[in-house]
Amino acid sequence: MKKKILIVDDEELVLTSLGMEMEGEGYEVSLAADGKTGIALLRRNYYNLVITDLMMEGLSGLDVLKAAKEIDPEIAVVILTGYGDVASAIEALRLGASDYLLKPCDCNELHLRIGKCLEQQNLAKKIKIYESILPVCSECKKVLHESAGSGQMPEWLAMDQFISRKTGLGISHGYCPDCFKEAMQEIAQAKQKK
Repeated sequence: MKKKILIVDDEELVLTSLGMEMEGEGYEVSLAADGKTGIALLRRNYYNLVITDLMMEGLSGLDVLKAAKEIDPEIAVVILTGYGDVASAIEALRLGASDYLLKPCDCNELHLRIGKCLEQQNLAKKIKIYESILPVCSECKKVLHESAGSGQMPEWLAMDQFISRKTGLGISHGYCPDCFKEAMQEIAQAKQKK
């Protein structure tokens, strides 16, 4: 599936040439000629990455960056600027920019940086998936419980104990319809054997 990139720049020549370059590299590209239009597109569509100019009329690239991170904290944002200074670079990175490049930038360098941003994004998604997997023993069905930062050794708990410790909720035991039917059949079979 093609990665989706939004390019935001108020210089038409930069916008169109960068758009054609990214499409040529196999990305699905949307273009916005100002920050307001860029933010509107971010609200309506999903993008993997945003490339935005820093200095634009109206809303700046930092405004686009802030909005992008509010809409999707995992989106990668690359800031391009012809007016680079240390303060703006630090501010962009503090706000969550993935990278910061000076115009004019070498296309190969831009492709390399975009590739790294997307690779980091994919790794972060994988880590999030792995963190959400609950380790359960395939034999006894106990759950691994690690008390984060407590200094205690991890222990294996029955599912109801694990849920109780994690949530503070009590567990009531009962039968689902299938297990109830199975239990009734076992009782009936045991009576027939007597």
